Amino acid sequence: MASHRHSGPSSYKVGTMTEKFDCHYCRDNLQGKKYVQKDGHHCCLKCFDKFCANTCVDCRKPIGADSKEVHYKNRYWHDTCFRCAKCLHPLANETFVAKDNKIFCNKCTTREDNPKCKGCFKPIVAGDQNVEYKKTVWHKDCFTCSNCKQVIGTGSFFPKGEDFYCVTCHETKFAKHCVKCNKAITSGGITYQDQPWHAECFVCVTCSKKLAGQRFTAVEDQYYCVDCYKNFVAKKCAGCKNPITGFGKGSSVVAYEGQSWHDYCFHCKKCSMNLANKRFVFHQEQVYCPDCAKKL
Repeated sequence: MASHRHSGPSSYKVGTMTEKFDCHYCRDNLQGKKYVQKDGHHCCLKCFDKFCANTCVDCRKPIGADSKEVHYKNRYWHDTCFRCAKCLHPLANETFVAKDNKIFCNKCTTREDNPKCKGCFKPIVAGDQNVEYKKTVWHKDCFTCSNCKQVIGTGSFFPKGEDFYCVTCHETKFAKHCVKCNKAITSGGITYQDQPWHAECFVCVTCSKKLAGQRFTAVEDQYYCVDCYKNFVAKKCAGCKNPITGFGKGSSVVAYEGQSWHDYCFHCKKCSMNLANKRFVFHQEQVYCPDCAKKL
C-alpha cells in the first residue's frame, strides 16, 4: 500500500477586477471587487460558492474561494477537513494512505494492517520479535505455556488443542515414560506389548542393536536380535545341529524328552520319513517310524 500526496490547487484563479466585467451568473459589475475566474468565466465570490465551488467530502459544505482546498482523485476537502479517519491528525501537508475510500496517516495504516497478537491482542509492528504457528501470531513474550505460564518464546513447545505446553509441562502432564529408562518419550517412541519405549532403549540385550522395525525374539523379558538369539540363546536342533530360531522355514518345533528338532528335521533314522505330527518310536536317542522300529 503506497503513501500519497494530495494534488495541487484546483484550476481557478482568485483576484480583484481592474477591468470592466460583469459576473457570469448574477451580472453584477465586478470592477474593484474580488472575483473568481474559472473555465474562462468571471464570477463574484457569492456566485462561485453557489454554483462553482466543490463540496468537501468530510463536512459536505462548499469549499469557498477564500478557503484552502485539498483534492485527491476527483475528491475534495477543506484543508482543515483533510484528516486521518482514525486519529484525526491533519494531513494537508503530509503523506497519507487511501484505503476503502478513507484517508489514514502512515502510522494508523501500519496499525490497521499489522496482525494482532493472540496473547495481548495488540498489533505486532515491524521490529517486534514474534512467534507464528498455523497462521496465528504472538509477541515473543506473549507466547507462554498454558500450564506454568512461563514464556516459551521461540523455544520448543507442544500444541494440545487450543493450548501450548513447554517441554517440561508436556512431559509431566502427557508424555509416556519409557519402561527401560523411565524418562519421558517426547517423540519417536515405540510400543511393544502395550509398553512404551524409546527407540534407542529397545535394543538387543547382547549386542545393543536397535530392534525397532527388525525381527527379534523375547526370552524372559529379554530381547535379542536374530543373530544373537541364534548364537547364544536358541536351542540346537537334534537333527541338523543348527539353531532353532522360530523364523522362516522350520518355525514349527518338535520337542521330546529334552530334545528339540526343526519339524523338517524330525524324520525316521532308517527310512527318512518325516514324522512331524505322526506316531514315532524313540530308541537309543534316535527316532524311528513304527514300521522301521519293528525291524530293530
